[in-house]
Amino acid sequence: MTSARYRQLADDLRERIALGDVGAGGTLESEAELGRRYGASRMTVRRALESLRDEGLVDSRQGAGWFVAGRSFAQRLALGTFRHAESAVTTAGAQLRRTVTGFDYVPAPAHMAQLLGLPPDAEVLRVRSVRRTDADDPAAAEPLERATEWVPAALAEPLSRAGAADPGIWNSLQRSGSAIATVRQSMTAGVAGELDHELLTAPLGAPLLLIRRVAVGADGKPIAVSDHRYLAHRFSLEVEFNGWSGADPPGLRSTTAPG
Repeated sequence: MTSARYRQLADDLRERIALGDVGAGGTLESEAELGRRYGASRMTVRRALESLRDEGLVDSRQGAGWFVAGRSFAQRLALGTFRHAESAVTTAGAQLRRTVTGFDYVPAPAHMAQLLGLPPDAEVLRVRSVRRTDADDPAAAEPLERATEWVPAALAEPLSRAGAADPGIWNSLQRSGSAIATVRQSMTAGVAGELDHELLTAPLGAPLLLIRRVAVGADGKPIAVSDHRYLAHRFSLEVEFNGWSGADPPGLRSTTAPG
């Protein structure tokens, strides 16, 4: 088998892990079973699994085979409601702990000033943080995402570094009287860079899920912007559509001519 073949096998396993297509307790098939499933040699299967182990996705124990090294979280999206990542994690029976890595006032970058409706170079509070699944042993905590949050200086006075860690910037804003009426969310794909490699232990070029959220007050003015970088294999978003009827799913029509 060529090196391209083991990478294809690793890519397929990575996607299966992200989708939760694994056995009870996160177990994978044996190397022999994977070889039969993919029509690959034991050497190719082992190389693919070892590459995933280098990424922190899988691990192995003598006599126990291969298993997923960390859990995956799914967040359901629904019209008219907003659920943050922590709700998905707590639903899965885990907790998140936020570590603030930066808390400073800076001139707003041009794109951020525009998002917040501020003049160019207006002062904003910039908060950087990393969230990990909570664990009794800090060394066992798994990174899930890192975030950068921006708040206009005029609204940031009541905020503190401790409050940014718990209960978080958005909750702190609401407690100080800046009520959030609407959340606008956009999503796209990205890849890990140097800072993601450092803070999330993600290999350079690893896939990330990028989410931008804009908090808007009742007066229609933006209150805060948060940019989140999630490890793609640890987090997914689910959307539920209600009220549809018809023979084909929305947007999908059969191209087969009537018989």
